[in-house]
Amino acid sequence: MSDTATRSVPGTGFLDDESARRITWRRDAVCVTLGAALVATAVILPLAVGDSLRGVIFAEAAPLFGKWLPHHGPGTVPAVLIAVAAIAALPALARRLPWHRLQLLVFGTATAWTFALALVDGWKRGFAGRLVRPDEYLSVVGGVHDIPEMLRTFADRIVDGRPESWTTHVSGHPPGSLLTFVWLDRLGLGGGAWAGVWCVLIGCSATVAVMVTLRRVGAEDWARRCAPFLALFPGLVWVGVSADGYYMGVAAWGVALLAVSATASGLWGGVAGVASGLVLGFSIFLSYGMVLMGIAAVAVLIGTRTARPLLFGVPAALAVVGVFAAFGFWWLDGYHLVVERYYQGIASRRPFSYWGWANLAATTCALGPAVLAGLGRMWRPRIWTQPAALLAMSGVLMILAADLSALSKAETERIWLPFSIWVMVCTAALPVRHQRFWLCAQAALALTINHLLLTYW
Repeated sequence: MSDTATRSVPGTGFLDDESARRITWRRDAVCVTLGAALVATAVILPLAVGDSLRGVIFAEAAPLFGKWLPHHGPGTVPAVLIAVAAIAALPALARRLPWHRLQLLVFGTATAWTFALALVDGWKRGFAGRLVRPDEYLSVVGGVHDIPEMLRTFADRIVDGRPESWTTHVSGHPPGSLLTFVWLDRLGLGGGAWAGVWCVLIGCSATVAVMVTLRRVGAEDWARRCAPFLALFPGLVWVGVSADGYYMGVAAWGVALLAVSATASGLWGGVAGVASGLVLGFSIFLSYGMVLMGIAAVAVLIGTRTARPLLFGVPAALAVVGVFAAFGFWWLDGYHLVVERYYQGIASRRPFSYWGWANLAATTCALGPAVLAGLGRMWRPRIWTQPAALLAMSGVLMILAADLSALSKAETERIWLPFSIWVMVCTAALPVRHQRFWLCAQAALALTINHLLLTYW
């Protein structure tokens, strides 16, 4: 497929049809106001109610996980300059750059901005020290001397209250997460800095994976229009540095490979299908919540009107499950034990009556006002017949399913990153002439959060 084969003429096509032109700033304002009201309520309610609520939600800066600490750091100036340059240049470049150059530009911008945002908190506090805390993965990497033994006994160490129990984050995830950082250490890339680089690079690559998926389902016009928003995704605040950024990248590439398999013929379609199964299969061993990525996979299959990739992907995914089982870890056992562990800690006290909706407020902070406006513009005739719109809606459905599970109470601004990145697709529905305005709002939100709060990730 050539760089220009599927390129839409800027300002024309389905995204700018008559129904889109009838949508005014009034609807945008209503959607953003509703989102802002949700966030404001989540902030004000604990302050108004007092200790009876603040004492059990366990989030000093609710609905976000962190603490109020206005500050600046070595990343402040670079973060602002990168945002200004991206706002000025990306909307026009996204329309005219050759496809592969645009992908590199989006990835490079997202990566540079994420590093800069992390360094607002300083090198140690904001980057190199994030994953070495006592509750994180790297604190136990040095104790893993025998990988097969670690996998065989992993489930036995999930439940808390035992001398050999895993730390909070290791116990809360399948062994693939710990295994990744052990492998990095074995390769000579040990320590918090290398782990942070890994999470940022893999996480930021999700922006390209989303673009690849959109183009493969026949929506390059959507990909080009949401590209600037992917580069300045507010959720990148938590990609640098959290392991959930890594999960986001892996899962996004699994979906992208599925889209390649669905649209390629012959050998390459089969190879991409197997690769998709392997990647998505491994993703559920990074986080139990990644099983919800099946919703995005279904959206791809519906959008491309084929189930052929399942012939290759399902056996490959089952092979991954089989390998872990052969080494002694059965996913379902781990899931049931992690639910038990979840309610041994502060989750048993965190009220779902608050977090059931405040989770959505936290995620709104990771998505930004442009997404709220984009979602408002998606509600018009015929749009849900578009494969790209199905992908955007899959992100919404994954978030709602995760929320209703009651297994995420707080910290969803990072936990739901693998789902949120797909909701960003709806920013393509915003008019081209308004893009810089909304990009300013997105960047301002991320910079404000990063400078007013000391986020835990």
